[in-house]
Amino acid sequence: MSEIRSLALACRDAAQTMFALDSEAKRSLLHDMAAALEANSDAILAANARDLQQASAKGVQGAMLDRLRLDQARVASIASAVREIAALPDPVGLVTRRETRPNGLEVERVRIPLGVIAMIYEARPNVTADAAALCLMAGNAVILRGGSEALHSNVAIATVLRDVLARHDIPAAALTLIEDLRRETMIELLQLTDIVDLAIPRGGEGLIRFVAEHARVPVIKHYKGVCHLYVDASADEALALNLLVDGKTSRPGVCNALETLLIHRDIAESFLPNAARALEERGVELRGCERSRALVPGMRTASDEDYAAEFLDLILAVRVIDDLGAAIGHIQRFGSDHTEVIVTRDNAAAQRFVQAIRSAVVMVNASSRFSDGGELGLGAEIGISTTRLHAYGPMGAEALTVERFVVRGSGQVRHPQH
Repeated sequence: MSEIRSLALACRDAAQTMFALDSEAKRSLLHDMAAALEANSDAILAANARDLQQASAKGVQGAMLDRLRLDQARVASIASAVREIAALPDPVGLVTRRETRPNGLEVERVRIPLGVIAMIYEARPNVTADAAALCLMAGNAVILRGGSEALHSNVAIATVLRDVLARHDIPAAALTLIEDLRRETMIELLQLTDIVDLAIPRGGEGLIRFVAEHARVPVIKHYKGVCHLYVDASADEALALNLLVDGKTSRPGVCNALETLLIHRDIAESFLPNAARALEERGVELRGCERSRALVPGMRTASDEDYAAEFLDLILAVRVIDDLGAAIGHIQRFGSDHTEVIVTRDNAAAQRFVQAIRSAVVMVNASSRFSDGGELGLGAEIGISTTRLHAYGPMGAEALTVERFVVRGSGQVRHPQH
C-alpha cells in the first residue's frame, strides 16, 4: 500500500470520530486550537522566516511573497478566524426542511458532514488553519496539501493543531498534512475515489487546471478572480473612487481585488482623469481602450489578454463603454464568475446588473474586497467556489456539509399486500 493511500485511510477512519462529536466538543476543540496558535506564534514565525528566505532566494517577490508572509498580527488574525468559526452555528444536524406526506411519512432533510476533504493550495499558510477549522467544525476530516513555498510554515501550524487534537482524544489523522509534494503524489491523492469525498484546489490558474484535469474525485474550483467595477452614468463619483481605490490598491495580490474598470461614456470625462491620478499616485499602471487613452494621455493600450487577466498586481485594465448592456456584455465575455461591482444611484440599473450577472458574488455600491467568507458572515472561508455545484461563492462550514433525507414512519409500505 502506498504512503498516500495509508495516510488517506487513517484520515477516513478519523472522520468517524469527527462525525460523532457534538457542537460543544467541536467548539472547545477550535478554541483550544486558536489559543495554541497564539502560544506558539514564535515557532510559527521562525518557520515562516525560513520559507520567506528560501522564496526570496528563488526570486519570489510582490504578491506571492506577501501571501506567504506571516507576522504577529497575521498569526493573531488566523487565531481570531478560528474563534469566529467556533462561534458559528453548527451546520451538522441542521434540519433544512420537514414535511409530512399524505401517507403519514415524516420526511426531513438533514445536514451531515461530507467526510474526507482534500484541500490543495499554494503559498498562503493561513489556509492551513482556516481549512482545518472549517472542515473540523463541519464534522469532516481534512487532508491538506500546501505548496512548497510554505512547507515549513504549514508544518509548524499543522503540528500545533494536531497536538490539540491529541489532547482532545481525537486521532491526529483527522488533520493530515501531506509533506511529500511531488506531483505524482498529488495525482494519486486526487484519484482516491473510495476515500476522498471532495477536493478543493485554491491557488493560481495552473494549479486549478492541473487538479481539474487529473482528479477522479469531485472537485470544487476556486478559480481566478477577474473582478470588475462598473461605474454607471448615475454613479456618485466620490463613492465610486473610494470603491475603486480600495478594490485595486488595498491588497492587489488577492482574488477579490479589482482587475478591470468599466466606465459609462456619460461619466468618463469627469471621472476617469481623477481616478487615474488617484491610482497612479498609488503606483497603479493603467491599460486602456482608445477612448480611455484619449482621456488619460500616457495610458498603455489594453489588449483582450489584459481584459481577461488576473494581474494580482498594481495593474488595472480600463474600458469606456456605451451603456449598462455593454458593461454586462464585457463581463460575460471576460469575467471569471468571481465578483462584480456596480456603482450607481439608479435602482433599476442595479437590479438589471444583479439579474444579468451570474458571478458568485455581485456587489451594489460596495467594495469587491468584501467578497470574503469572514466579511460575509462565514467566520472564514475554505475558498470561493466559481463552480456551480452545491456551493457557489465563499464557502464556509455549511458548504462542507450535504443534505440527506431522514424518513420516519409507522409501518407504511409502498405496495400493501392484499
